[in-house]
Amino acid sequence: MPIPLVMTIIGPDRTGLVESIARAVADHGGNWLESRMCHLGGEFAGILRIEIPAEKKSPLLAALEDLQEHGLQIVVRADQPASVLKPGRQTKLEIVGSDRPGIVREITSALARANVNVEEFFSEVSSAPMSGETLFKASARLKLPEHCNLAALKKDLEKIAADLQVDVSFAELGNR
Repeated sequence: MPIPLVMTIIGPDRTGLVESIARAVADHGGNWLESRMCHLGGEFAGILRIEIPAEKKSPLLAALEDLQEHGLQIVVRADQPASVLKPGRQTKLEIVGSDRPGIVREITSALARANVNVEEFFSEVSSAPMSGETLFKASARLKLPEHCNLAALKKDLEKIAADLQVDVSFAELGNR
């Protein structure tokens, strides 16, 4: 019976890094289920979920230890069975504005106060096309609790956005 595992990897970016992980998984009868990986600041970081035959787990862990000798840090954990999903609404949040310290902290504090779960979060800074000023952009997929007062949350975020001089927008994605 296959067992699900979640792995995180981080290390200096290099050609063939993902292939080395994929080869180790495949060589041990594993199935690559899903992943999120990217290059950030000279490092390569990723999280992935695999299934592997139970009897192959120890040999896979040994193979992954060999990869760690090449500069990778790899953490493997048992994938916990999905808990009963609480009903709620999916929402996409987008933030754009001049970069400054504290944007992520202020926005995520408001979300936490409203019991909103951040399921995915992407952010970057770049140069604005015309002015060249540093522009902060973020996109998040959120799970709002069933009884979330969306109007109150939007009002709270709009106040923070005005204080930070950023634009915040929501798009409902539906129930899940």
